[in-house]
Amino acid sequence: MTETTRKSKAGVVGLPILPLRNNVLYPGVVMPLVIGRPKSLKLFKDLSKREEFLGILTQKDAETDEPSPSDLYTIGTTARVLNRVEQPDGSIHVAVQGVSRFRLTRFLSNDPYYVAEVTPIPDEETTSVELEALAHSLKDLARELISYIPELPIGTAEVLDQIDSPQRLVYLILANLSVPVQDKMRVLESKSVEASLHEAARIVGHQIEVLKMTRKIQSQIKGEMTKDQREYLLRQQLKAIEKELGEVSGEERDDIDDLQERVGKARLPENVQKVADKELKRLRNIQPSSPEHTVIRTYLEWLADLPWEKETVDNLDIENARRVLNERHYDLEKVKKRILEYLAVSKLRNEMKGPILCFVGPPGVGKTSLARSIADALGRKYYRAALGGVHDEAEIRGHRRTYIGSMPGKLIQGIKNAGTKNPVIVLDEIDKLGRDWRGDPTSAMLEVLDPEQNDTFQDHYLNVPYDLSKVLFITTANTRDTIPPPLLDRMEVLELSGYTHEEKLQIARQHLLPKQVKEHGLQPDHFELTDAVLSHLIANHTREAGVRNLDRALASVCRGIAVKTVEGTWEFGAAVSKKMVSEFLGPERFEREVAERTEVPGVATGLAWTATGGDILFIEASRMAGDGKLKLTGQLGEVMKESAQIAVSYIRTRAAELSIDKDFYKTNDLHIHLPAGATPKDGPSAGVTLFTALVSLLTGIRVRGDVAMTGEITLRGNVLPVGGIKDKVLAAQRAGIKTVILPEKNKKDMMDVPDSAKKALKFKFVRRVEELLPLALESALPQTPVTPATEPTVVN
Repeated sequence: MTETTRKSKAGVVGLPILPLRNNVLYPGVVMPLVIGRPKSLKLFKDLSKREEFLGILTQKDAETDEPSPSDLYTIGTTARVLNRVEQPDGSIHVAVQGVSRFRLTRFLSNDPYYVAEVTPIPDEETTSVELEALAHSLKDLARELISYIPELPIGTAEVLDQIDSPQRLVYLILANLSVPVQDKMRVLESKSVEASLHEAARIVGHQIEVLKMTRKIQSQIKGEMTKDQREYLLRQQLKAIEKELGEVSGEERDDIDDLQERVGKARLPENVQKVADKELKRLRNIQPSSPEHTVIRTYLEWLADLPWEKETVDNLDIENARRVLNERHYDLEKVKKRILEYLAVSKLRNEMKGPILCFVGPPGVGKTSLARSIADALGRKYYRAALGGVHDEAEIRGHRRTYIGSMPGKLIQGIKNAGTKNPVIVLDEIDKLGRDWRGDPTSAMLEVLDPEQNDTFQDHYLNVPYDLSKVLFITTANTRDTIPPPLLDRMEVLELSGYTHEEKLQIARQHLLPKQVKEHGLQPDHFELTDAVLSHLIANHTREAGVRNLDRALASVCRGIAVKTVEGTWEFGAAVSKKMVSEFLGPERFEREVAERTEVPGVATGLAWTATGGDILFIEASRMAGDGKLKLTGQLGEVMKESAQIAVSYIRTRAAELSIDKDFYKTNDLHIHLPAGATPKDGPSAGVTLFTALVSLLTGIRVRGDVAMTGEITLRGNVLPVGGIKDKVLAAQRAGIKTVILPEKNKKDMMDVPDSAKKALKFKFVRRVEELLPLALESALPQTPVTPATEPTVVN
């Protein structure tokens, strides 16, 4: 015996008690249990692993989590633990086997679990003809019950024949029946084998009657379903007879008539009306239970719901449009001018097809929000379709009706959602359309965005032409490079360049800050953010072409002030300092490192254009003893590699003029690296920067730290024009550059550069690389050629 299982002189046994819910354990029966309650877990942890005995008492109410002594039956079963497995969630899965019955005498303790004195109930060993007869009768009832439960395993009935003990037979049958706990307990509490046999026979007989009634009800339901089908066929025959007699049945005015009425009110074009009438005729002749009935009905509902004639009247008030656009967007004059031109022409000419505009610019400059403002200014409905990552042509043209669950494409869905035939539809991220084995969505867009074709656009699902010519399509993209030329040719491209520091300051002051103050439950005069502090935030905590990160930074500042306000540590109307900005946003994220990076010869600052706007890049060159090899690193594209080779070739051909030893390549290897090696880089505009870095390396003269440059070079030394001038100039201004060197032929692009950038920067224009060096290097070239150092020079 264990410490918790003791036997006294009077024959009374003390057992740890496990309360059991929703079931009864019988002697000889094996039962799996999941132990999860804290007291029960403690009980099993204290049990000896060599002799694991416990008493099991069934709860009267299964909903009670912590039963009191009065919540437990007084007759229970002693159990032996056969197996236990501890689970990761802390529970224990055990298998117990009933040994014998006992009667509860009294509880010895209830902490940490119940321990009780129990009196064993001895098993009755009597046999008689009456008991044998009762046992046979119970077996027959059990076999009949098994016949009503087909899901039981084959051979279940044969198990009954192998049991000789009447009491064991009763316990086995009751343990496998799903009956109330009260019934099971009456069997366990029976004072004799005869009584338990009678009670078991009553329970099994009741279960047989329940199953018989269940089977009868199911048979009646099945018969009623067959009757309903027969009545449906008779009704269909009656309709056909009435139709032949020229009579109209009252049942024909059902939902199909309502659908026909909706189709009639939709004012479909003549060719579409013919298709709708044909489909309505088919619908009347198809059973509602047929899948084809649902397909046709859904198709007709789409035809009825589309706005074939409904359109909004444009608000052609130019002053109103100008006011709406100016209130919501700072600068963006080119786009605003184009919209006002459209309104003016529409006012002079009643019928005008909607323009197809493409806003191209870095993230966060307001392309999508500008489209929303245009819709509001015109008084039109607005719908946005996200095209990023779309690979399936059916997303644009729709799925054919032969497929289950087919539906129209994004454009027809947008028209239906808008409810008019002339909404503003924004095709967002058109430069990120994909193509694979499922089709080419960009090819499907060719018809959509062609004003000469989209008046008869045909969606695969509708399979009838729909007029898209009244729709004002606005597409957005970060770069035009990934847009196929035929598609790009169909759109009027409007460039939205990055914002200058001053523009960001005004946008934050007029739009972003008031929005964040309102969203965070603050008052307009809750705090003061001076221009100096706001400029510090823009310059040192954000560096982007748009204002998305600036918006997030202002939100963080507002959240920090909200916390201090709730804590009672914020003085209403106090000014936000630079120190507070660092407290809210963390340390400064960006530093002006141009001067530090160009402290040694061989490093030059270039200007680049990316899909996220302009940026500066550093080109580092080093040399080491070798035999003239050129190594290029930094994940460079083929065009940029060729630019580096052109720069080296030009230096070799003009070595004497550049005061460089003409045999430098015979004893030196050159290594050119562009930092941020994880970012791919390509294009010809780094040619002048590569040339300057190499000359600086080979002459030992440093490049000025406040100079940045861009331009393509040729083998003859000419400097050719490049693109993205405005974005590159703004990037130079953000990085603290003072002088920008540009190709002479890019002078014409200066009209796009903001006046604030023109005032802050000096611009130098060059035709040839020789003109570049006096502007970029800190000192003039030496009169005599410089002999390369024999020891390697490494630039970090």
